[in-house]
Amino acid sequence: MIDETLLHRQVHPMMLQEGRVTSQVFRPTPKDDKKLSVYDGDQIDAEEAWEHFTGTLGFESAGVMAVTVAECKEEGLPAIADPDPFPEHVLVDFSDFSENQIRRKAKRLKAAAENRGWQYFVQN
Repeated sequence: MIDETLLHRQVHPMMLQEGRVTSQVFRPTPKDDKKLSVYDGDQIDAEEAWEHFTGTLGFESAGVMAVTVAECKEEGLPAIADPDPFPEHVLVDFSDFSENQIRRKAKRLKAAAENRGWQYFVQN
């Protein structure tokens, strides 16, 4: 991955409020061990990532937003290839930060993703 690599993040329908994503989208949950699961955009595009997530893995997603490796680096968040579950899998590691720091970083990542716009969106 290079700095410009897009990291595709699935947006669960419950993380949309009045058509806008919440910062929860870019905040790992307690079960995630402070690591955010994303797709490596150098290996898979946003639509294919959505199809894999919803079809192959059977999860719900309203669409895909993305941040870059560089945007993660700016927040001190390494993007680490994790091909065990599937080849395109990447983890954004928040483990060096407190919950308050994680919330602030997630808000800034959300803002960057919103500026970029939806990479893939499912029309209902």
